[in-house]
Amino acid sequence: MRNLDLDLLRTLVAIADHGTFGAAAQRLHRTQSAVTQQMQRLEEQVALVLFERQGRGKQLTRHGNKLVEYARQLLNLNDEALRVLREGDLTGSLRIGAPHDVADTILPPLLSHIARASPALRLEIHVGRSPFLMESLRDGIAAAGEIDLTVSTREDNSLDGLVLRTSPTIWVCAADFAYEHGSMVPLILADEPSLFRKLALDALKEAGVPWRTAYFAPSLIGIKAAIRAGLGITARSIDLLGADMRVLGDKDGLPRLPDVTYYLWARPNAANPVARQVFSMLKTTLQRGIAAV
Repeated sequence: MRNLDLDLLRTLVAIADHGTFGAAAQRLHRTQSAVTQQMQRLEEQVALVLFERQGRGKQLTRHGNKLVEYARQLLNLNDEALRVLREGDLTGSLRIGAPHDVADTILPPLLSHIARASPALRLEIHVGRSPFLMESLRDGIAAAGEIDLTVSTREDNSLDGLVLRTSPTIWVCAADFAYEHGSMVPLILADEPSLFRKLALDALKEAGVPWRTAYFAPSLIGIKAAIRAGLGITARSIDLLGADMRVLGDKDGLPRLPDVTYYLWARPNAANPVARQVFSMLKTTLQRGIAAV
């Protein structure tokens, strides 16, 4: 079995990230001919064509794109191993907050990434509503103690943050819910403050679509229950969508909704040194597109 050359894989990822051989060469402080030779060697190693000509440039083939996915994982493990050996395992505790709607989507791979890099670290999870998690992060006070990092859709320029994911916002209802095009929209709403409540009401107002409050809930658990009970329609991130639900859209007379961005936020100059180190590590790896969060 042949071994892949990590240096060649790093160049491959640079080409994928920056679009051209020339841009990757500039990023890696190499000549374009050196980058070309590296990719020729990599194609020889895998015995597959990784690039195909498109106009005056080259693009990744199907095999090339697949290898990029594996290359990111291999480089991630390599870089984590070197960091852990150099810095030693982080110890202590890290408190992380996450909204209910992404606690089983965005949060697990994020936790896995942290645990893999720092297995001796004790992780404490606080699941709650996004605005209250942000308050806890800013104030340093939460019901069960201070939180160090939080996932949130809220923006705050006073905090250090990085983008985790941008997700579509959808109109969702029960799979068997009957909605007649043009009728008053029976809304399932969260109480204030709620980003999705605002997005729904702003979109309906701008489109001139009439609506009424069919159900009001202070938590996502209540909203899910109302959806499954067939009480109405709500606007949420696609992460909420379950097998017993369906999406409504243009054909149903409902306006399009803007995407939402999920961030990971940390307080600048956080008192917990572990939080600073973990956030720095995540910022480096996630911004390079290595972790699939």
